[in-house]
Amino acid sequence: MKNSLKLSALCFTMVSILGLPKPACAGSHNLDEDAALTLLERTLKHDGVYTNRISMKCLTYQTEEATAAYFEFVLRELHNRTCGGDPDTNPVVDRYRIYRQSGRIEWMDRVEDKWQRYDPAKIRSD
Repeated sequence: MKNSLKLSALCFTMVSILGLPKPACAGSHNLDEDAALTLLERTLKHDGVYTNRISMKCLTYQTEEATAAYFEFVLRELHNRTCGGDPDTNPVVDRYRIYRQSGRIEWMDRVEDKWQRYDPAKIRSD
């Protein structure tokens, strides 16, 4: 019973706060790659994780790994005329995992060299 309440709460959050379509909610089915990326993008924008570091328009997303359990995305700086920087490079900003079934987000803490539960305050401070 506790788990179903948690899933319902997660679904409600994803639909109401993040604006995800109801079919993408945990419990209805596993997230596909597009839904996982949409969840990540909307979460990062909503939480303002990169607001003081880089424009969201100057980030690119790339799938690094896809397993039966999760998708792993790398965020890279986009270097072009608008964003600046050397167009021959696109440095890694952060890495994230989105779990297919639950929608849980994890962030790769480079200092600790391990996956951490998503915490926008910790990511903003790094």
